[in-house]
Amino acid sequence: MKPRPNLLVSVAFFVFLSLNCLSTVESDLASERAALVTLRDAVGGRSLLWNLSDNPCKWVGVFCDAKRTTVIELRFPGMGFSGQLPIALGNLTSLTTLSLRFNALSGPVPADIGNIISLRNLYLQGNFFSGEIPEFLFKLQNLVRLNLAHNNFSGVISPSFNNLTRLDTLYLEENQLTGSIPELNLPLDQFNVSFNNLTGPVPQKLSNKPVSSFQGTLLCGKPLVSCNGTSNGTSTGGSDDNKLSGGAVAGIVIGCVIGFLLILFILIFLCRRKRDNKEVVSKDVEAPKEREVEIPGGKAAGESGNVSAGHAGAVVKSEAKSSGAKSLVFFGNAPRSFDLEDLLKASAEVLGKGTFGTAYKATLDVGLVVAVKRLKEVTVPEKEFREKIEGVGKMNHENLVQLRAYYYSRDEKLLVHDYMPMGSLSALLHGNKGSGRTPLNWETRSGIALGAARGIAYIHSQSPASSHGNIKSSNILLTTSFEARVSDFGLAHLAGPTPTPNRIEGYRAPEVTDARKVSQKADVYSFGILLLELLTGKAPTHTQLNDDGVDLPRWVQSVVKEEWTAEVFDLELLRYQTVEEDMVQLLQLAIDCAAQYPDNRPSMSDVRNQIEDLCRSSTQEHDIVDDNSS
Repeated sequence: MKPRPNLLVSVAFFVFLSLNCLSTVESDLASERAALVTLRDAVGGRSLLWNLSDNPCKWVGVFCDAKRTTVIELRFPGMGFSGQLPIALGNLTSLTTLSLRFNALSGPVPADIGNIISLRNLYLQGNFFSGEIPEFLFKLQNLVRLNLAHNNFSGVISPSFNNLTRLDTLYLEENQLTGSIPELNLPLDQFNVSFNNLTGPVPQKLSNKPVSSFQGTLLCGKPLVSCNGTSNGTSTGGSDDNKLSGGAVAGIVIGCVIGFLLILFILIFLCRRKRDNKEVVSKDVEAPKEREVEIPGGKAAGESGNVSAGHAGAVVKSEAKSSGAKSLVFFGNAPRSFDLEDLLKASAEVLGKGTFGTAYKATLDVGLVVAVKRLKEVTVPEKEFREKIEGVGKMNHENLVQLRAYYYSRDEKLLVHDYMPMGSLSALLHGNKGSGRTPLNWETRSGIALGAARGIAYIHSQSPASSHGNIKSSNILLTTSFEARVSDFGLAHLAGPTPTPNRIEGYRAPEVTDARKVSQKADVYSFGILLLELLTGKAPTHTQLNDDGVDLPRWVQSVVKEEWTAEVFDLELLRYQTVEEDMVQLLQLAIDCAAQYPDNRPSMSDVRNQIEDLCRSSTQEHDIVDDNSS
């Protein structure tokens, strides 16, 4: 029986539609692929090592819909992009999120981004974009979050922002914007225009925002100082209703005079009474003294204000009594070549501020240089403090920064360490990115990893409850030969409880809720993050509210999952291809250490042993290569 003609026509039509839809999808994806390749070629670098034969939905940083038919998100935070964005992204018409934050992109924002009407989240902060805030952004009526902070945008804040009726977050801080803030009739939950050249009053609808949203500007009105300079409310234009009458002014003046005279009388009375009491005391009895000695260049203890790096010292109050002043407590049998008086008279400069206090480089008159840490927020009683610090002082290992002495008083707690002239691993990795930077080769990095592992494993070997508590790259100090020395161990147990765990640094294990109670497995997690930092060259970050930050272990695992492991490694390491296998092994160890659940992490002794084997293998391979080349 032959099919009826109308049935054949229906089938043919259905097949035609299916092929046409498939062709359209492939065409759209091909167009998006071309746009992404154009982006990669324009911003350069090795950051996007995509396999061009793959579906673009498999590329790192590219996210597609469930059917993998169109690109809906691009996330490239901190990828080292530079140069100007090309005219290409406008072809990604289904894009909802575009993140290019913390790169080195410059020039204007390309106009074709205004064609992406589906865009909800645009993160461009931390670049060098310039020019006025482009008008085409105000056509993106689906925008919910817009972050243009930390760029070089100039001009005024346009009233056209009111076109973005769904905008919830607007960050414009640290640009070069001028003029006043227009009335913004938007449901803004988060808003910041600080550190711009803005003037005029804060609009009433933004007056409920915190002061930090407007600091570093010339704005006035609530929540800042009033525009008429009299109060913290917004100016009402100086109407007669707000002016004080002559009688009220006279009353205020009279009240102030009476109050001043009363205070003066009380002060005279107290001074006379004090003088009479002094005359009663026998001249042969010497009253206790308190003297204030300064490490030059600093502020008095308890004085508010930030201390700028490289210039400052600290003032320490020591109680000198007739029975003798408190002094430094030294460890070991080393000769006492200085005392507290020498330390307090030393010239000093700030090395850095850490979790538990400020560290100073102190140069004594005898020529000796030491590091002094001035502890803050120590809550344990004196007996417990001395017990814990003496336990720290007894630890002696070649990969630990040796604690030489300490000082305890009610107002001051000082720790004296060996001075490490090369600074910290953090400064070495992230401090100098310019042309004068000395690249850190594989041998140096693996040696630092091994030294740090040995030091932490030694701490763990002291007792099952012994832990470091604050492992991070700024606490790994270096000798002149780049040997690692672990610092700040044992101090977490001296600090007070924090209301919420501080994970902004990115090293804190997920199970830690009290900074004073860090287990050995939590130390292993932190060390795993440290290894990832060594291998990637990236500092750990933390996901911010309403932003798209990616933490270091999650980013590494997402890249490794796509089998593009080479993209993980710091550019400075990619030149050492003979040790690529060793780098991959250390990367896997780092991922194991940073496992989500503590029971899945290795012990620190196992970590040390694995790195030792790895370094031994690398050394042998290096020797073989040298022998062959000779």
